[in-house]
Amino acid sequence: MKLGIINSAFQQAGVDTQTGLEHIARIGFDSVDIFTEAMTVSEEELKLIESTCEKHHLPIASVVLVAVGLVDFNEPVREFHVNRVKKFVDLAERFNAPNILLVLGEYIWQKEVIPPEEQWNFGIETVRQIADYAGERNVEIALELEPFRLSLLNNVKEMARFIDECQRPNVKANIDVSHLVLSDTSPADLNILKGKACHVHISDCDGKVHGDLPPGRGVVKFAPYLQAIKELEFDGTIALELEYSPDPSKIVAWVEEAYNSTSKLMEQVGLRS
Repeated sequence: MKLGIINSAFQQAGVDTQTGLEHIARIGFDSVDIFTEAMTVSEEELKLIESTCEKHHLPIASVVLVAVGLVDFNEPVREFHVNRVKKFVDLAERFNAPNILLVLGEYIWQKEVIPPEEQWNFGIETVRQIADYAGERNVEIALELEPFRLSLLNNVKEMARFIDECQRPNVKANIDVSHLVLSDTSPADLNILKGKACHVHISDCDGKVHGDLPPGRGVVKFAPYLQAIKELEFDGTIALELEYSPDPSKIVAWVEEAYNSTSKLMEQVGLRS
């Protein structure tokens, strides 16, 4: 597998796109996941991303987005977000990225008022529409498991159920290691995603709340999870997800630390190609 990173780590520290991508290439990452807004990103910015990545031989592995409106109970809102996500699919096709990383929403009003099954079905319906569009462009949908109580996809069983009910071969799972810990998922539980995964996120946490820390700064025992991912036998990218550095002025060192620790972990289990 390849070792990548979401470029938002630099964006959130106030580093411009080109400089962030140049740091990512210099540090030694095999690929990058791009976080942007497809509805408003300028053509100039897109060309900058393409030219910088091409110059530094940095392939784009994924385009990342959050689209909570896909499970909204208002049909016009869902329709808007379906069309919005399709624009991200277009970006992935333009960048030759294998997938878009899609975060779905949550059940509203504590699963009261609106039956949760109805929101679940909204998600199935909208993701199917996007998957059909993406399939024509050879793009996969990597759904992210979010460890929050009301998230639609908050454990591996619900993830597998959602993928099965979508009945689209290009709808698959993103495996986020720290999210697995926060959702009380053991490495052995990952077997349910055999044949259903295409992308990985890696970061550390304190075992209690969402952290997105460099591996080694929290409590996650990575080796068993990485071994379980290896046994799923899919070729993809393990992308570092680092959010909100405590000291933005030291973001380069923060990313370098995360790269070094993750590279060592992947080498320990023979996972980096």
